[in-house]
Amino acid sequence: MPQDRDAAPHRRFFVITGSSGAGKSALVAELARRGFATVPEPGRRLVEGGAATPWDDPVGFAQAAIRLAVDDYEKARDLDGPVFFDRGLIDALVAHAHASGGPFLETLVRAHPYAPTVLFAPPWPDIYEQTPERRHDITEAAAEADRLAASYPSLGYRPVELPKSDVEDRADFVLARVS
Repeated sequence: MPQDRDAAPHRRFFVITGSSGAGKSALVAELARRGFATVPEPGRRLVEGGAATPWDDPVGFAQAAIRLAVDDYEKARDLDGPVFFDRGLIDALVAHAHASGGPFLETLVRAHPYAPTVLFAPPWPDIYEQTPERRHDITEAAAEADRLAASYPSLGYRPVELPKSDVEDRADFVLARVS
């Protein structure tokens, strides 16, 4: 995969999106273990850092996730090769539109494009777990996935559904799709 930082970022910036609790972060960790550049999920970092939570202030949380995702995108420009984002700006924008009832901020999407192929993790009840950082249930996770599944194609992205398999096979699947 000989892509470098001089290539247009959107051609080498790959989003892994989809349902909460569907193994996205484990997949991103496996890709990092294999030597690829990765960007951790903005929302998870906000919750774990105590900066904002979606259950106390959904709109403020989404706004903070948007700022963090834009910052992540800009910093990723300096990384070599393909970069895998555990969620990204579009996820934060979808969350903001849902929480606020306001418009989707499409101008931010155009200014921060990703690769056209988006890796989509469907709801996976067999592995879903509620945690202190993930308080919503599988029904809410599936509704979130539905919003994302509708939003990405409407913005010109091509979601590719990830298989429900072990993390090594999932990573192989991803690398075969983005090479």
